[in-house]
Amino acid sequence: MTIVIASDHGGFELKAMLIKRLHQLRHLVEDLGCHSPDSVDYPPYAEAVCQKVIGGCEAGILICGTGIGMSIAANRDRRIRAALCHDEYTARLSREHNNANILCLGARVVGPGVAEGIVETWLATEFAGGRHLERIRQFSD
Repeated sequence: MTIVIASDHGGFELKAMLIKRLHQLRHLVEDLGCHSPDSVDYPPYAEAVCQKVIGGCEAGILICGTGIGMSIAANRDRRIRAALCHDEYTARLSREHNNANILCLGARVVGPGVAEGIVETWLATEFAGGRHLERIRQFSD
């Protein structure tokens, strides 16, 4: 699977760790930044990942300090279903019930081991469809 990933400075270290893990799992990863721990604004990184997902990339991951800012910025577009997840349960349901196409993480909220589990669960879970599809159609293109 091809995954596009980005972070602000708050998520820089977690992003680097997750990229290594994604490569170990044999995923193709496109890193859209940021490329240092220097302070940056998160909205341009969210927008860059959104545009790649809208353009056909299979999945996106956004990381900031809490995940909240990235989630808000990404969900401005109706074609994006960005889910802020804090554990494997919310990761699974965000895909199974909501067909999330971007995963948001808070580097200051979840530790590296938990983040790996969230990402692996999120990527492995398929959308259930059925009654959930009609609900998604009400807010997403």
